[in-house]
Amino acid sequence: MLYSDPNARLATAEDLIRGMDEAEVAASVVLNVGWNDHDLCHQTNDYLLECGSRWPERIIPFCMVQPTAGDVALRELERCASAGARGIGELRPDVQGYDLADANLLSPLVNIAIAGQMILLAHVSEPVGHVYPGKGTVRPEQPYAFATAFPDAMLVCAHWGGGLPFYALMPEVGKALANVYFDTAATQYLYRPEVFDVVSRIVGADHILFGSDFPLIRQRRALDEVQRVQLPNDAEPAIIGGNAARLLNLRGAMTDG
Repeated sequence: MLYSDPNARLATAEDLIRGMDEAEVAASVVLNVGWNDHDLCHQTNDYLLECGSRWPERIIPFCMVQPTAGDVALRELERCASAGARGIGELRPDVQGYDLADANLLSPLVNIAIAGQMILLAHVSEPVGHVYPGKGTVRPEQPYAFATAFPDAMLVCAHWGGGLPFYALMPEVGKALANVYFDTAATQYLYRPEVFDVVSRIVGADHILFGSDFPLIRQRRALDEVQRVQLPNDAEPAIIGGNAARLLNLRGAMTDG
């Protein structure tokens, strides 16, 4: 997997806070990694929860569970929710050994998330185009199946959902994606800047969440790209932070996801 490479880029909370200060970012959603091992999920969850407690106004932790671990994963999710985790992610079904479309496996986990108003965030990649480290094999049909099976769950598809928003031009797909959102992480490596305008017109700017993919891309660089696109006046603040603030029931606005 991606983090088996000794040269893989990782960051500490202190690195993130410094980057946020440089970019004038008020708060960031911080994701865990889709670990295959339950104990690694638990250990790294502890670190992120500690960071959220240390910087409560700036770091919003998401946790990670291994869905195939059964009851221990459910207990871990409940523990993290009680300790302040606001979501689950970044789920990596291909790395963790399950299918995002497996409703039987995921139903207990998703029910806990819905009850706790937690967001689920999954890595999704493109079925065509260039290959890159960490691309993976989760394609748009899997989050679409998930959204169909769990219409009440809040799902964020990372990296523009591997192109899933474009299929929302199909009426039945657009209807199924009512509670699905798309983050912009790593846009520079995937799409031309026009993707912001195109996806805004298809699914609405209110369904797009700014993401930097830090530390791969620093927040300042990612923010500069959004601001260069010259979106409508109401769309830019919504994408940069307003939409995330709404989904997370935060006072004020956020500036990173």
